[in-house]
Amino acid sequence: MLALLASFAASTAWAEGSTIKAGPAPDNSAINARDTQGGPLTPENQSNKLEDRELTRKIRQSVMTEAGLSMTAKNIKIITIDGVVTLRGPVNTAQERDQIVARALALAGNGNVNNLIEVKTQ
Repeated sequence: MLALLASFAASTAWAEGSTIKAGPAPDNSAINARDTQGGPLTPENQSNKLEDRELTRKIRQSVMTEAGLSMTAKNIKIITIDGVVTLRGPVNTAQERDQIVARALALAGNGNVNNLIEVKTQ
């Protein structure tokens, strides 16, 4: 019991004396405002039709198994309505964007993919 109290006291003292360096706070307020004002599609717009859900699932699975994509790219939004797929979100490179679009086109077909993927500027 005494050892437990000593351990707790030591960890509390360390926590009080330590400082955590935080980077700049993320600011995507403009994007969030755009998305809530009837702008581009969001995942909430995803169709509940079985065919649309299945197409979205297949594209997501294809993107997730692509070894060359960053986690940022794997987290893009995929929204399908009446067989038309919208891809949105940031990726690190134009190559990642092209890989995702190619996978979506292979599954949805030409003319059925709206590419709104944004390449991050550095």
